[in-house]
Amino acid sequence: MTWLLERLADHARHRPGAVALEDTDGVVTYAALHRRVTERAARLRHIGARRLALAGDNGIDWVITDLAALSLGVPVVPVPPFFSEDQRRHLSNEARLDVLYQAERDRLTRTGVAGARATDDLAKITFTSGSTGTPKGVRLTGDHLRRTVQALAGALAPHAGQRHLCVLPLATLLENVAGVYVPLWLGARVLLPDLASLGFTGSSRLDPAAFARGLHRWRPHSLILVPELLRVLVGMAAVGAPPPASLRFIAVGGGKVDAGLLIRARDLGLPVYEGYGLSECGSVVALNVPGADRPGSVGRVLPHARVRIDADGEIRVRGAVMAGYIGEDAGAEWPTGDLGRLDQDGYLYVHGRRKNLLITAYGRNVNPEWVESAFQGCDTLLSVVVQGDGEAALSAVVVPTPGADPARLHAQIEAVNATLPDYARVGRVVIADQPFSVDNGLATANGRPRRDAIAHRYPCAPATPASRV
Repeated sequence: MTWLLERLADHARHRPGAVALEDTDGVVTYAALHRRVTERAARLRHIGARRLALAGDNGIDWVITDLAALSLGVPVVPVPPFFSEDQRRHLSNEARLDVLYQAERDRLTRTGVAGARATDDLAKITFTSGSTGTPKGVRLTGDHLRRTVQALAGALAPHAGQRHLCVLPLATLLENVAGVYVPLWLGARVLLPDLASLGFTGSSRLDPAAFARGLHRWRPHSLILVPELLRVLVGMAAVGAPPPASLRFIAVGGGKVDAGLLIRARDLGLPVYEGYGLSECGSVVALNVPGADRPGSVGRVLPHARVRIDADGEIRVRGAVMAGYIGEDAGAEWPTGDLGRLDQDGYLYVHGRRKNLLITAYGRNVNPEWVESAFQGCDTLLSVVVQGDGEAALSAVVVPTPGADPARLHAQIEAVNATLPDYARVGRVVIADQPFSVDNGLATANGRPRRDAIAHRYPCAPATPASRV
C-alpha cells in the first residue's frame, strides 16, 4: 500500500506540524508519523514478519504498526477484541500468522506458525463473524483498499471536517478504512481514545453517560456509528443531553436503520447519514452525504463500485469485490445476500438478508430486519428479534431495557405496530429471560442475533400468560 504511505510522506513535507493521530497519551504530527512508521517497519523487517496479527485496544501504536506492515507489503490481520479464544486460534491458524503485535504492550512476538508469503497485492485479511461463530477470512488487496479510500475521500472531503473520533474497534474494517485511512488521506486528525474511556465494556455494553462525556471531551467533527449507538445518541439528545456542537457528519451503518430513527436524529440536530457495505466489498459501497441524501435509502453507490439487482431482488456488486475468502477465489461479481432495490435516481435501498426472509401463512414476504428496525426508537427495548415463517402472524422475542415499565413497553409496541402494514405487525410478544449474548449462544461475537438459536429457545408458539405482553 505504497499509495497511502506516499500520501503521508507528502503531508509530512508540506504540513509537518499538523497533528495526524491523538490518543489519551499524546499526539503525533504528520512528520513524526512518517518517522515512527519507518522505525516500526524496521522492527518488523528485523523479526522477519510475513503475516502480522494486530491485536489490542484503539490507540496510536495500533495505527502505526498497521501502516508499517503495509509499507513493507506484509498483510495485516486485525484481531477483533470481542473474539473468543477459539476464534483467535482459528484466525491465527487459518491466516498462517507468524508474528503478533500487542498494542498495549508494544510487543512483537512470534506465533510459531509458518507465515505465508504475500501474493497478489494482498494487504489485509479481515475476519467476519457469521451466525455459526466461525469467522471467515476476507482477503483484500491494496488496490481494492486504495479505490475504496479514494472514493470515500472524494465523497466526504467537503463534509467530514478535520477531527474524526474512532468509537468502533480499529479491528472493525469499517473504522480501519473509513475512520483511519480516509482521514489520513485527507490530512485530518484521527482521535484514538481507548474504548473503555468512552464507556464501552466488551463487545456490546455501553455506559451512555461515559459515552457522552467522551464525545464532549474529544469534540469530534465526524463519527461512524452502528444503529445501536445512534439510538443511544438520539436518546441522550431527546432528554436534553445533546452531543457536542462540533459534529458535522455522522455515518451510520452495519445494520438496518429505521427511517423514523434517522428523522428523529435530524429533528434533534444530529447530522446523520446512512451508508451500506460489507467486508467482502471493502467496507463501504454506498453512502448518503449532504446534498445527495435520501432518508430510507443507504445512498448512492460510490464510484469505485457498481451495483445491480438480480431477478430475485438480491443486491450484487462488481468492481469492489474481495480477492476471496482464505483458500478460495471470488468471482467478478459478489452476491451480497441482501435484498434491495435501486430507485430511478440511483439511490440504493436495502430490505434485509435474503436468508432471513419470512413468508407468512398468507403468502406475504416479510424481512424481519425491516420490522425490527421499526422498534429502534423504543426506549423500553434493548433487542427485538422477529419470527413467524409459515405462521399467520408475526411474533417477537424482546429483551426489555432494565427497569422498563411493562405498560409503557406494551404501549410502545402497539404504537410501532400502528405504523406498519397489517401483515408486518407483531401479533404476540415473548419476553426473553436474559439478553442475547455469546455466553448463552444467542448472539454472534460481534453482537448479531443468532436467529435459529433464539427460535429454538423461544419458539413461535402462543406465549404463556407470564410471558405475554
